[in-house]
Amino acid sequence: MPAKVVEILSADEIRRTLTRLASQIVERFGDLSQLVLVGIHTRGVPLAHQLAQQIEVLENITVPVGAIDITFYRDDLDRVSTRTPAKTKIPLDLTGKTVILVDDVIYKGRTIRAALNAVIEYGRPEIIRLLVLVDRGHRELPIHPDFTGKTLPTAQEEQVKVYVQNIDGKEVVELIRN
Repeated sequence: MPAKVVEILSADEIRRTLTRLASQIVERFGDLSQLVLVGIHTRGVPLAHQLAQQIEVLENITVPVGAIDITFYRDDLDRVSTRTPAKTKIPLDLTGKTVILVDDVIYKGRTIRAALNAVIEYGRPEIIRLLVLVDRGHRELPIHPDFTGKTLPTAQEEQVKVYVQNIDGKEVVELIRN
């Protein structure tokens, strides 16, 4: 039986969700002068850039955006499919900064645990917060996003796939039921 694909968020809904999340960041932090967005490779990076653009529209301030690859910080490399590591690019020392880690989907929490370890190598941030486009539950670790685009309860055998324009040629979030 072929997998059933259900569209969860359209391109317009993703755009509106990112606008809402950017507004929540502005409301929560007020002073954005110490804010740095750090996208987790792969799809967290373009989402972080889109958030930074939206914050610039809202507040007329440029927010630095970094990209972090967590491949070598994972504690489950033997259980997950690996890819060629991407280049980590952190634009400045993170010491004393407000860092928002940006990822597309949170599931078990292991990617975020690895990202926390990776970020600390680039300074000691004042505070680290987590923003995800989709929270699908099933956490193995006590990690919870501070900003969530959509909460989507899923079965463990289901998958959530986020597509972004500059990587995948389309922008949509899909639920795949096997």
